[in-house]
Amino acid sequence: MNNEFGLVIVGDEILSGKRADKHMVKAIELLSARGLQLAWAEYVGDSPERITDTLRRAFAGSTPVFSCGGIGATPDDHTRQCAAAALGRPLALQPEAAALLRERMRDQAREQGVPYDPERPDNVHRLNMAVFPEGASIIPNPYNKVAGFSVGHVHFVPGFPVMAWPMIEWVLDTHYADRFRRAAYLEKSVIVLAGIEATLTPLMEAVERDHPQVKVFSLPSVDHPQWGRHIDLGVKGEPVAVEPAYQQLREGLRAFPVQLGPELVRGG
Repeated sequence: MNNEFGLVIVGDEILSGKRADKHMVKAIELLSARGLQLAWAEYVGDSPERITDTLRRAFAGSTPVFSCGGIGATPDDHTRQCAAAALGRPLALQPEAAALLRERMRDQAREQGVPYDPERPDNVHRLNMAVFPEGASIIPNPYNKVAGFSVGHVHFVPGFPVMAWPMIEWVLDTHYADRFRRAAYLEKSVIVLAGIEATLTPLMEAVERDHPQVKVFSLPSVDHPQWGRHIDLGVKGEPVAVEPAYQQLREGLRAFPVQLGPELVRGG
């Protein structure tokens, strides 16, 4: 079963540099802890056309996608409307999300010592945050009860990390537990000093061809403080498959006039 996920991060503030993105690093962490991996990530500003196009491609694919940001009810929040446009569906008040919002408004009124008035203009406006594409299901928000939503394999959460991250965890644990990798995982590699990727490519292809259950990786560096220009060349996958593939890789390197540095082993 495929264990890859995609990530869309929405907001002008990320692309302008006003805020540094933290979602991608955290998504990688949350996925990796469950034996899953981030296959791609895309940043998009607050342009309805671009957001709609990005989401249309996400819905058209089969990879589960998390979209962070833009689901509020201010003029620069477009994600809910763009999701509906990408799906060709109308927007509709989601009953569960609306009930949670009304519960939050009652809580706030009680904390402020004032009566709860559902018809007060600001309370009516807040209900826009429960307007999702028709047929959406909710993602609970443990921080403030303002729900996110899912439509199929695309999941929408706020841009605030304190809300988004536990919501992503809930989606993973609720909907994708069957994809969690429970087998051991291993990466083995060797530092190839002053190596040239193009020269080593045929060997890499041969290892992947002979051991289709592993992935071969090549991570070049040009200015490492210890090893200078080098390639971190190795294989990754389940240990029983990694060992013979790595041995073939090491044996194959003997045919090249390269100097090898230390071996690196990473497990999970």
